[in-house]
Amino acid sequence: MNPQTGSDSAPRAKAKVLVVDDHALVRRGLSALIGSEPDLEVCGEAADPAEALTRLATQKPDLVIVDLSLQNGHGLDLIRQLRAHDDGLRILVLSMHDEVLFAERSLRAGAHGYINKQEATDKVVHAIRQVLVGKVYLSGAMTERMLQRATTGDAVEAQLPSERLSDRELTVFQMVGEGLGTREIAERLRLSIKTIETYREHIKAKLGLKNSSELGRHAAQWVLENT
Repeated sequence: MNPQTGSDSAPRAKAKVLVVDDHALVRRGLSALIGSEPDLEVCGEAADPAEALTRLATQKPDLVIVDLSLQNGHGLDLIRQLRAHDDGLRILVLSMHDEVLFAERSLRAGAHGYINKQEATDKVVHAIRQVLVGKVYLSGAMTERMLQRATTGDAVEAQLPSERLSDRELTVFQMVGEGLGTREIAERLRLSIKTIETYREHIKAKLGLKNSSELGRHAAQWVLENT
């Protein structure tokens, strides 16, 4: 967010925000919320990664709000793509998933903050402003958790199923839990069916699951508990 040149009394330019979410109702709600703020404006909306990258090139936003669950891709991949196009771009993840599962992964991918969709609207606006001024936004509980991991290690958390999987494996695991078949996962992630089958085998091995039926049940239960 850059101020307009001129006298001290001159109005400052509004920060431009791009909203990426595959649910039209969510996009409209966020746009209305952001548009009601005097220092913010929505410069565009996108429903999938391809549209988001097009909007990035044409609208030049200061910040992009990204959901992780997208129809034709995944938010973690989009974050990496956005940063590859503009390494100075500010990115805030707004997701239905518990931040314990995806906050650190999002930061590693290149995001600057993570907030759950269940948070109050004033916290969403606060998170946007924090990220815009160069800070990292996480909840107090998540910040404390990360500090504890840094000082005491993560041996206990490594026992959690989600911690044993890579970003891509967790994405596939999540999609299996949402009821998607191998072909549909491959289409959404723009990968080959063989590649998705390989990821499924890796997931089963890491989680000690015997077959696809166990994988499906385990993934469905995980999604139910964590969304």
